[in-house]
Amino acid sequence: MADCSADTTLEFEPRFDGAGLITAICIDDADGTVLMVAHMNEDALSLTRRTGLAHFWSRSRQSLWKKGESSGNMLSVSEILVDCDQDCLLVRVVPAGPACHTGRRSCFYRRVTDTGLEMVGD
Repeated sequence: MADCSADTTLEFEPRFDGAGLITAICIDDADGTVLMVAHMNEDALSLTRRTGLAHFWSRSRQSLWKKGESSGNMLSVSEILVDCDQDCLLVRVVPAGPACHTGRRSCFYRRVTDTGLEMVGD
């Protein structure tokens, strides 16, 4: 295994992509269920760290948003982990309700099969 100081540094230096975004995978702090995947820009990450509530950048609306702002289903952040090269975040959260805009607990409720999709979970 090659020694790479970037992989062992204790400095938080998130690597945003060309659009200024970093992927954020949100999982339930209680059981590790993947709830949703979204993107954060610098402002969203800063607001998330400062408030303890998950904020994201909407690529479709081109705007900052706080998860649950209209539904009340906010995500309280327990912990933020960063991967080895600091270009992806794992956000452990305590959800105040369903994480998916469909009303489901998780956005990942369909399995890919040889013939299409099938429903799984709730």
